[in-house]
Amino acid sequence: MGNDTMELVVIRHGQSEWNKLNLFTGWTDVDLTDEGRAEAHAGGRALAEEGFDFDVCYTSRLKRAIHTLDIVLGELDREWLPVVKTWKLNERHYGALQGLNKADAAAKHGDEQVLIWRRSFDVRPPALEPGDARDPHAQQMYRDVPADELPYTECLEDCIARVWPYFEENIRPQMLAGKRVLIAAHGNSLRSLVMKLEGLTPGEILKVNIPTGVPLVYTLDRDFHVVGKRYLGDADAVAAKMQAVADQGKAKK
Repeated sequence: MGNDTMELVVIRHGQSEWNKLNLFTGWTDVDLTDEGRAEAHAGGRALAEEGFDFDVCYTSRLKRAIHTLDIVLGELDREWLPVVKTWKLNERHYGALQGLNKADAAAKHGDEQVLIWRRSFDVRPPALEPGDARDPHAQQMYRDVPADELPYTECLEDCIARVWPYFEENIRPQMLAGKRVLIAAHGNSLRSLVMKLEGLTPGEILKVNIPTGVPLVYTLDRDFHVVGKRYLGDADAVAAKMQAVADQGKAKK
């Protein structure tokens, strides 16, 4: 990698307790399953085997992403690296869908409606009512965030509107200064980055499925144009994980 290119590594958190139950999770702060921890260990080992090292790491305020990063850094013997935790990298807020089973929702509302809620660009799920137990405005982990910035629900367009400016203002300057960056985040916050980095249309990002626990390595030029993209690990295993993500919102047959 020459001075005219940079690498950015992103990793989606491993399976969470609610992923396992096929529930809409969003900002619900659930932890990793044993399988999710194993995925994170495997992702960390893949990075170690290829000799990756980092200078600064970014993650969300949700423990499934934080713990994924912790495990990866353990595999790299880099627990001492600085880590920035920001709500701007949180998963998309699924509003009143949070806690509902995706297959049950599909059986009730139809596969198409659930796919729209999960993957449409600009259609928000039903919003939380203020004061709902799931409302981030009353949660301690967001006590420093201005109330008018916290959502009651989000579509992918809303997610991009917080993720991409954060990347532009905070992460891009670090990379241009020569820092090697690792981001551990979520399906939709990472899809927000993928869409902007790759210049995808709303229709194209709809079809992008990011596998859990598999490091994704971008090679970028100084203008942040993508000149290379690869997942670390066995290609068939990565493809199977992508299909598993795509199948989550379908009603049980």
